[in-house]
Amino acid sequence: MSEKLPAALAAFSRALGALSALTIAVAGVALVVLVGMMGWLVFARYVLNDTPTWIERVATLAILSIAMPVAAVGVRERFHLSVLGLREALPERGQRWVALACDTLMGLFGAGMAWWSWELVEMVGPFKIPLLGISQGWTYAPMVVGGLLMVLFAIEQVLLDIFSEGAPEKRGIAAAFLE
Repeated sequence: MSEKLPAALAAFSRALGALSALTIAVAGVALVVLVGMMGWLVFARYVLNDTPTWIERVATLAILSIAMPVAAVGVRERFHLSVLGLREALPERGQRWVALACDTLMGLFGAGMAWWSWELVEMVGPFKIPLLGISQGWTYAPMVVGGLLMVLFAIEQVLLDIFSEGAPEKRGIAAAFLE
């Protein structure tokens, strides 16, 4: 970010950059563990003839734990689902207003996802996941984390929409890969 940002926003953005990197690193490790579990499942099923049934439930939890927080990082890095044709056809000032509206909506979506996912965690918390013996709330916990991260990253994007110079897609870490 080459433009001059308020010091507090720059510090907030750096902190969220570290959080984003940590999220990606943890997801990468979880993905390696997931691949290892699937390898063990295949080996145990076809070589040992002893299928470890618990792996399927753990794999489901791992996939959710990878997908939800990484989807939130997509809000920060601007690689989330978006249709840019209309926005890019607008003048730069219009692009900024559309980006501001989209980032605000993404934050509201993340807040709703976190809130209602937390309700699911509380509702199914007393029940156990068969074969694992842990609370079913762990199934929905990654959605709470992903929603909260989405809110944080959307707040950053809204602030950058307000204080940054230039078109919204021309800034940020991911912009280096677009050039």
